[in-house]
Amino acid sequence: MTLNDIPLISFFQRVIDPLIIMGSLYLCTVRMGLPFTGYDLVLMILAFFLSSTTYQYVDPYRTWRSGRTAAYVRDTVIGWVLTVLLLAVIGAASGLAGRFDRRVLMSWFVLTPVVLLLSHFTMRRSTLGASKDSEQRSVLIVGVNPVGMKFARVCRTKPHLFMEVRGFFDDRVEDRYPADMREPVLGKMSDIAAYVREHSIKMIFISQPISAQPRIRKLLDELQDTTASVYFLPDIYVFDLMQARFDNVGGMPVIAICESPFTGINSMVKRGSDIVLASLIQVLLLPLMLVVALAVKLSSPGPVIFRQRRYGLYGEEIIVYKFRSMTVTDDGASVVQARQNDPRVTRVGAFLRRSSLDELPQFVNVLQGRMSIVGPRPHAVAHNEQYRKLIKGYMLRHKVKPGITGWAQVNGMRGETETLDKMEARIHYDLDYLRKWSLWLDIWIIIKTVQVVLKRQNAH
Repeated sequence: MTLNDIPLISFFQRVIDPLIIMGSLYLCTVRMGLPFTGYDLVLMILAFFLSSTTYQYVDPYRTWRSGRTAAYVRDTVIGWVLTVLLLAVIGAASGLAGRFDRRVLMSWFVLTPVVLLLSHFTMRRSTLGASKDSEQRSVLIVGVNPVGMKFARVCRTKPHLFMEVRGFFDDRVEDRYPADMREPVLGKMSDIAAYVREHSIKMIFISQPISAQPRIRKLLDELQDTTASVYFLPDIYVFDLMQARFDNVGGMPVIAICESPFTGINSMVKRGSDIVLASLIQVLLLPLMLVVALAVKLSSPGPVIFRQRRYGLYGEEIIVYKFRSMTVTDDGASVVQARQNDPRVTRVGAFLRRSSLDELPQFVNVLQGRMSIVGPRPHAVAHNEQYRKLIKGYMLRHKVKPGITGWAQVNGMRGETETLDKMEARIHYDLDYLRKWSLWLDIWIIIKTVQVVLKRQNAH
């Protein structure tokens, strides 16, 4: 038995989902009063194989197992959209596209992800009720330590994992056990194999440091006489991880400890949303930007657009655009942050900064691929060099593209950071964004940004 071998999930992956996709096409055809032809059968078969491949790549069941409902919905919809795009390409290349009724295709494209999601949520709800016991898997944890305790808590608080921790095994003396233990200590490591055989335990998770290798090797030898599945809980999880995940390089397993959230399908989602939103905003606000540019030019001498070097993705220098709001255009080794009642700010510039209109040219940076709409705000190069020496983890914020707005800005960290404490607070939110990123979080930040800008909080 493996971690993914939960009967409910396996059943849906291999049987129900393909039937839903094919059945939705048949239902849409019949509902439109049209005959089900051989061309429809070909489309059904193509959809079956393409969706299987696409969903294997996107893997919405990974987020389903982890309990991230919003991410699961996103991955299910994205997987189906990719399937539809592949079908469209094949249909256009082969000439089959003209053989189908457009009404049927549109109904099928819309209906399928809805039925997939409804069927999964309905089955999960029913399974968590009456039939839960038949899915439950017994678990033992080897090692009473922070990692083992955390894993037990995850199993206890996430019933959809269908994993019941029976207890711990550990060789340490009892007075070294944490006081807040919920599960019992069932014995020493030498007692595990006998206990597994007697109680038909299905899963064993070993949470031991590398220094315990001889004992682990002995334990694994003893467990070969059982049918239990054995897993390691790496002690790297006691560290402050960012987007930790398992991967492989040339077939060799590796563990990502500090990674960008924008890999694979997430990278496509992030870039796609940036292009769509930035293009729409540029078109809608073009008249306003022309008015602002004219006001800047007429109000004070100097360029309309202020170009400043900032650190972008992976700490590489980029040029960021803003409407000039000051009488100076500092971009050297020493840059003084704008502060309240700053004499360098022009009269028009003061209004632009309060209303955040000076940031509008950065949507061009987004379309160029240098920035994102949501992400850590870019700092001047001089400030980066200053704070990277003072704040732990400061440069990790550059694992993603800088943003026009960010998680820090909608949590009160907008504007001047005149003290080290304020900058540390901003970095805390930036790194928190990297850990928690989702498309829904980006949308929420954009909505909150509008509220913050209208209130003109901390803008000077």
